[in-house]
Amino acid sequence: MTTPAPLPYGTPDTPRVSVRGEARLEVDPEIARLGITVTARGTDRTTTLHDLTQRNSRALDLVKSYGDAVEKIETGYLSITPQLTEKGRGERISAYNGSIHLTATINDFTRLGELTARLSDLPLTRISGPWWALRPDSPAHTEVRRKAVHEAVQRARAYADALGTELGALLELADDGAEPAGRPSPPGAMRRGRPGAGGFAGPAAPAPELDLEPQRQTVRAQVSARFTMTPPQL
Repeated sequence: MTTPAPLPYGTPDTPRVSVRGEARLEVDPEIARLGITVTARGTDRTTTLHDLTQRNSRALDLVKSYGDAVEKIETGYLSITPQLTEKGRGERISAYNGSIHLTATINDFTRLGELTARLSDLPLTRISGPWWALRPDSPAHTEVRRKAVHEAVQRARAYADALGTELGALLELADDGAEPAGRPSPPGAMRRGRPGAGGFAGPAAPAPELDLEPQRQTVRAQVSARFTMTPPQL
């Protein structure tokens, strides 16, 4: 087992100062994610899978009809689960439950409310979200790191100024981790799925458009820095 190298300390001729810089920004989200779960239930496995496939295709077609407003659509999982009877001897299947989970990433928030309402109006469809977020390469991450470095330099200069001296050279700058700490939206579900075999009983009224306000995202960064100073006159 190797012993970690001791932390280098300064000398009277080359004193050192170690500081930490922190920054925090609140910015508008860049994307929103919707969870879409379509379900089906029947007494026959093949029929259940057929109904599930149709409902999945209908949800996909609806999402894709929004074009560039939808940045990405992904299938998370598919399940067909037999449901056993609670009474009687032996393993008897009373029904099959099927579900497919999709995740849609939306970048045009002006279309988000309409899309959410229309998805919620599909039969046996559950919607969860939206979850607001920034992209991994968002400029907000670069900006908050820049501010954290600036604060570290300012703090080191303040210490040097208190000693009547000035900074010499930067010895080390360590990223303690930029943390996108946006307040996550709770995974609440908006449910308007209707029971039934899958078809509409008649012409459906247009789904009302939901008014969804984007949630501001908090981004934090923290750095550690070490500098040399010119020897102060104490």
